[in-house]
Amino acid sequence: MLGARAELIEKIRLGEDSFLELKEVRFAGGKVRGPSQEDLADELAAFANSAGGVLLLGVQDQPREVLGIPLEQLDAVEARVRHACEDSVKPPLAPLIERLTLPDSTGTDLPVLRVEVARSLFVHQSPGGYFHRVGSSKRPMLPDYLARLFQQRSQSRLIRFDETPVPRALLTDLDEALWRRFVPARSADSGEVLLSKLAIAAQEEQGVWRPTVAGLLMASREPHRHLPGALIQAVAYAGTGIVPTGESVYQRDAQDLTGPLDEQIRLACAFVRKNMQVAAFKRADGGRVDKPQYDIAAVFEAVVNAVAHRDYSMAGSKVRLRLFADRLELYSPGMLPNTMTPESLPFRQAARNEALTSLLARCPVGDDELARYRTHIMDKRGEGVSIILARGEALSGKRPEYRMNDDSELVLTIFAAGMERDPPVSG
Repeated sequence: MLGARAELIEKIRLGEDSFLELKEVRFAGGKVRGPSQEDLADELAAFANSAGGVLLLGVQDQPREVLGIPLEQLDAVEARVRHACEDSVKPPLAPLIERLTLPDSTGTDLPVLRVEVARSLFVHQSPGGYFHRVGSSKRPMLPDYLARLFQQRSQSRLIRFDETPVPRALLTDLDEALWRRFVPARSADSGEVLLSKLAIAAQEEQGVWRPTVAGLLMASREPHRHLPGALIQAVAYAGTGIVPTGESVYQRDAQDLTGPLDEQIRLACAFVRKNMQVAAFKRADGGRVDKPQYDIAAVFEAVVNAVAHRDYSMAGSKVRLRLFADRLELYSPGMLPNTMTPESLPFRQAARNEALTSLLARCPVGDDELARYRTHIMDKRGEGVSIILARGEALSGKRPEYRMNDDSELVLTIFAAGMERDPPVSG
């Protein structure tokens, strides 16, 4: 939307409308003084509550003139936009922020910020309340209009979120080698029809074909480019807690695990293997037994569940894997579906992301050790939680625990096996 330089120049000449807002950026004492974070939040939420739009920062509305933003202030202005979207809008927004130059009245190119917000599946509240875009201005939504909008957008989310097209993503963002692996051998379909049947692509209301959430997660090398937080943040700590920076070396390893979800799962298991302890013990017959801190099959099931069933509509929230000296913690964004509770997880099955779990069920495990345990990443029989609990307890003697954190993420704790029960093998 309004992405071409010539198109932006022409739109500035014509002035603000339902899809364009122009704002001068003011400074005082080397700091950004305007627009305020609250003002930015109101404007951007209004676009998201309507049909989407573009905010140009560094352009004055009256007169319609490019004033620019000093190069040394671009970072500060961008930070204000990010804070407005993340801290002052509920639920948060994930805009596209672009730095570019536009000519002023003398023809001199000056830096500006282009902030694009897509039409949202949600209704967003900002500091001033609930706004929508009417022509060239934002307006508060009257109660009856707001009620209808909540109803419309809640109905649109009846289509599972993982099957919705992703704004601004293009079919070229999909890697053909990745999506081809899901195509049945005798399929006669091709192009968009084939991708649609796989739930890897879908049409927007305007008829444009775009990758779905599931499509980007399984058939893109960098899904986090369009889906912020679609990665696993893995950290291995030296002790049993998080020590503040400066007191000691408290992180032994830290990685952001990216790529298609099946690759993220394999990388997470490799991270645990690399960072957990393995004790060696002598058997009575003189042989050797290796005892790991964690049952890797239980870890595999835990990571699969975390990425397959998390809530991907929570923009920016990521799966977090924390490895401590005595336990592994796995944080998965989202509330439990329906009326499920942590206590009912071993007894009930509910899939938040049907398209995604279907694709994962077609993915080979791709790990020699785990392939002896299962051929494909998901079996969709709903046995994962029971396996985690049983195998985790069998190794450590302590049953893994599930709990909800602030009703916004599910936390699994798998306890480490003791390493000191028998004397280790020497040499």
